[in-house]
Amino acid sequence: MTVLLVALGAAVGAPLRYLLDRAVQSRHDSAFPWGTLTVNVVGSLILGVLIGGATVGAVPGSLVALLGSGLCGALTTYSTFGYETVRLFEDGARRHALANVVLSVAAALGAAFVAVTLTAPLWP
Repeated sequence: MTVLLVALGAAVGAPLRYLLDRAVQSRHDSAFPWGTLTVNVVGSLILGVLIGGATVGAVPGSLVALLGSGLCGALTTYSTFGYETVRLFEDGARRHALANVVLSVAAALGAAFVAVTLTAPLWP
C-alpha cells in the first residue's frame, strides 16, 4: 500500500514541479535557475511541516509517504539542481553557479529547519 501512496504523490509532484518551474522561470530574464530553486525550497518547506507533525505523532506515516516521499520527492529535484549548476559553470557564469549552490542549499535546509521547528509545537 505504501508504494502506491508514494506513486500517487509522485504522479502529482512531477507535473507540479514542471509547471511551477516553468511559471517561475518565465518571469525572470536570467540564466539563474529560479524555478528549480523555488521548487526545491517549497518542497523542503512542505516536507519540514510534515516531519514536524510526524515527530509529535500528528501526521500518520501514510500521509508522510503520500506527501513527503511521493509529492515532495517528485517536486524537488537534486539532479536538475546539479545539472543547472554545472551548465552555469561551463557557460562561464561561475558567479551564478556559486550563488545557485549557496542559495539552494541554504534556502532548502533553512526552509526545512524552520518548518520543523515552528510547526512541531503547533500540531495537536
